[in-house]
Amino acid sequence: MGAMTLVKPNLHRVDVDARQMLFHIPSSSIFELDDLGRELLQLFDRHEQVSHQQLAELHARYSQEAVSEVIEELRSLEVISEPGAVARINPDPQKVEQFPLTTVVLNVNTGCNLSCTYCYKEDLTTPSKGEKMAYETAIKSVEMLLRESPNQPAYNVVFFGGEPLSNMSLIRDVVAYCEERFSKLDATVDFTMTTNATLLNEELVDWFNEHRFGLTISMDGPKAMHDKNRITVGGQGTYDVVRRKVEMLLARYNARPVGCRVTLTRGITDVEKIYDHLSGELGFFEVGFGPVTSGDIAEFNLTGEELVEVFAGMKRLGKRYLEAALRNENFGYGNMHQLITDMYEGNKKLVPCGAGIGLLAVDKDGDLNLCHRFTGSDMQTFGDVENGIDKASLGQFVEKRLDRSNTGCETCRIRNLCSGGCYHESYAKYGDPTHPSYHYCDLMRDWVDFGVEVYSRIMLENPGFFEAHVSPRRSAK
Repeated sequence: MGAMTLVKPNLHRVDVDARQMLFHIPSSSIFELDDLGRELLQLFDRHEQVSHQQLAELHARYSQEAVSEVIEELRSLEVISEPGAVARINPDPQKVEQFPLTTVVLNVNTGCNLSCTYCYKEDLTTPSKGEKMAYETAIKSVEMLLRESPNQPAYNVVFFGGEPLSNMSLIRDVVAYCEERFSKLDATVDFTMTTNATLLNEELVDWFNEHRFGLTISMDGPKAMHDKNRITVGGQGTYDVVRRKVEMLLARYNARPVGCRVTLTRGITDVEKIYDHLSGELGFFEVGFGPVTSGDIAEFNLTGEELVEVFAGMKRLGKRYLEAALRNENFGYGNMHQLITDMYEGNKKLVPCGAGIGLLAVDKDGDLNLCHRFTGSDMQTFGDVENGIDKASLGQFVEKRLDRSNTGCETCRIRNLCSGGCYHESYAKYGDPTHPSYHYCDLMRDWVDFGVEVYSRIMLENPGFFEAHVSPRRSAK
């Protein structure tokens, strides 16, 4: 065995008090380093190559057998390598021909009764001009889903808009069709929806309860923050009506936890204040934040300084998540919980999300879009509900994003948790959805480093938290 080198792109170390954790990047796994492992890696830090002779300094404190065992473990993880050996950093390029589609997003109406200033939807219009999806198109979407991915145990149908509640007649008919259709296949079907809540009433809430909808409410925080951008077509703030509807919903709905999605725009950065209002005062089960960094209207994008402020606030919320986890309590902070879940499950994201692989969005004309954010845009579509997925063009698209060569993602330590960032952000920022979102890479790396520390502390001090609060929530979806 010749001299060995450290494969730096495959590991990242994080100190947790007196302990040191190894974040194994290819598998998104986290291990605690014992004294021998720690000293061995420190030896590699001091030398470009480590020979057998240089290992002798470890033999004074550890047996040769113990040293050899740790070396073999690190070699199997491709954290160390012998000169001439090619350690894998990224998977080999692969041909994408299979699309295990399990989720279809139905854009049921381009019309919306609000006129949120930052809305990214390019096909959005007023309720009177809204173009509603036809029942036939919706049913063909469901049947396309079943043709493309037969014999799956579970499927998901998402209703989106515009404001989806403005086409409830279609939603009711589709749910009735799906429940009968999927029951005959011995498959489950899950319904989810994101809504601005303004059109909710008790009868609708009871119906959603009956059909166990997964509901997410779009709300941006206390009145002054919410009313800054989330306004009616006539320019009036909507906080008061949304709050009334949310209070009614949360008092009445018990089928599943209800979450809230917050959009952060220029001038709105106090994530702790927003979280405390939405979770502590209104009672949402979980709150997640979406910073706007590359919207079509530049004046709504967070500045660089504001992004730093947002991430600092997100880390402060993350510390509160950690404190609750150590008490074995859930803290409904969606961004942190998703990161912790990815680490717990060892998720390796070769692409940013399921768009184009497990999920496609159908627009009013029946065309297949990469996700709901692209309906109405100039972005190419990938087939239609009549003819199914255009596998050749979609495969080429996914293959381009999978290929990390000659990109900043190639050796980045968060490449398997970020995977280049959101397709739509890249499309808005660079005009190319396959282009990595470089504009906040450093902040994302710091965020993931923080997540590794949070995960490690939970793993070391209260590992039962994962079984109590991570696994049940995943299985309930």
